Amino acid sequence: MANLLSRLVRRAAPPDTKAAPQAGIGVAFYGEGRASWTPRDIGALAREGFQRNAIVHRAVRLVAEAAAALPVGLVGEGAAEPHPLEALLARPNPRQGGAALLESLYGHLMVSGNAYLQATNLDGSLRELHALRPDRMRVVPGPDGWPAAYDYAVGGRTLRFDQGGEGVPPILHLTLFHPTDDHYGLSPMEAAAVALDIHNAAGAWNKALLDNAARPSGALVFATQSGSTLSDAQFTRLKGELEANYQGAGNAGRPLLLEGGLDWKPLALSPKDMDFVEAKSGAAREIALAFGVPPLLLGLPGDNTHANYAEANRAFYRQTVIPLVRRTAEALAHWLEPAFGPARLEPDLDAIEALAPERESLWRRVQAADFLTEAEKRAAVGYGPR
Repeated sequence: MANLLSRLVRRAAPPDTKAAPQAGIGVAFYGEGRASWTPRDIGALAREGFQRNAIVHRAVRLVAEAAAALPVGLVGEGAAEPHPLEALLARPNPRQGGAALLESLYGHLMVSGNAYLQATNLDGSLRELHALRPDRMRVVPGPDGWPAAYDYAVGGRTLRFDQGGEGVPPILHLTLFHPTDDHYGLSPMEAAAVALDIHNAAGAWNKALLDNAARPSGALVFATQSGSTLSDAQFTRLKGELEANYQGAGNAGRPLLLEGGLDWKPLALSPKDMDFVEAKSGAAREIALAFGVPPLLLGLPGDNTHANYAEANRAFYRQTVIPLVRRTAEALAHWLEPAFGPARLEPDLDAIEALAPERESLWRRVQAADFLTEAEKRAAVGYGPR
């Protein structure tokens, strides 16, 4: 193919002579190129998604902040008494409070599909919890295929955490469901990677369009009857004038002065043909769908009414935040059981303002049920015995 194109457009030139731009004939070839997608690794997804895409950034922060702000406490026997597990979760380490640690944990889970907590012991007792970066952690499978240790690489060194032995295992590994991986979870960002690339490419295309005076690219065709060509000096001068006087947002709308047989031929598709706005909006909705965030909460165009916003907020908590917090609380209680004994951690749903109408309706129905005792009514609304 390359030889064929060369025969079509090549003209003979003397040896060791730079061929000047030829005129009199112009050939443009269009073909369907191969799409270039973001590599599916944590670093690339974090850079192209969380750091460079406003939709992903807001979706991750919305889920992480809402989940971390939801109080989690002990339920069942002994829940009314102060418990060391609750004290540890409230102040896990000297640098962070409980909400800050959980926000980092949920953020890592949303970006990479994996989150790691390290338990630090002092004088034989568990004292601190720390969130570790997923991009630095590697699973070390044992003979049976299950994780036997974790390698954490930082500062040119690798620290191994052996999961064997007595007491609390040093690492808690939280994952999102991955159908084809035994050890690592699947990030929502990876599922939405195609939409993410489209959204980023649309933004980059719009920025480039503005940098080029908000006009699609094109070509200057020099065609004369005599078949003469532009000299090197003329070509360099023309290129410099175009870059200096007709590119950039400050030159938008400036008329192009053509001389000497020059003709402007637009080559690129117009924004209307590209359906720029609709493509970007559709990609943003797909990203929100992957994270379980209603598009209305991200400020995307839609039915922006108060009733719809309230319903979207309730759906966000019911379908995304509460299941995430519950499975995390269950994993924490099971992981720390060797140090604090059997415990059951549950989110306090009464603290969710978006669910207040539902709770009020439930309380009215239970209060009106005369056939229930006080203990049964308390159990029906999620409270233990008085």
